[in-house]
Amino acid sequence: MKRVYVNEKWCLGCHLCEYYCAFATSQQDDMARALKDVRISPNIRIEQHGNVCFAVSCRHCQEPLCVKGCITGALSRRDGVITIDKEKCISCYTCILSCPYGAISPSQDGAVQKCELCIKTHGGTPQCVQGCPNGAIVFEER
Repeated sequence: MKRVYVNEKWCLGCHLCEYYCAFATSQQDDMARALKDVRISPNIRIEQHGNVCFAVSCRHCQEPLCVKGCITGALSRRDGVITIDKEKCISCYTCILSCPYGAISPSQDGAVQKCELCIKTHGGTPQCVQGCPNGAIVFEER
């Protein structure tokens, strides 16, 4: 299965992937209008330690602890992609505590949020990958 990978040597720390992610989940047509004066809450985030920048996002694990820990069944794994049913999420945050990568976070609408590889919004073409100006983020099988 294809996954999002980051080559830390090429990551500039520009945070454009975060903006493309936030825009992809906004369900609007114009990025400037969608994100103007909005505090973005992307499903991918850039962290920096020293001179190394890297992206943190869901790894869509083979045996996901977040899915196992979800008490309502809001998280599920279908075709290798871990998705959220926001109607079932009760914001207990067990999945946030269970994720060893820190890839799940609270959302502004009460449920949790995480990368779903843009399957709901762009047919599975992650916008963070398309928007990365340096090609540091790739979507491939390894």
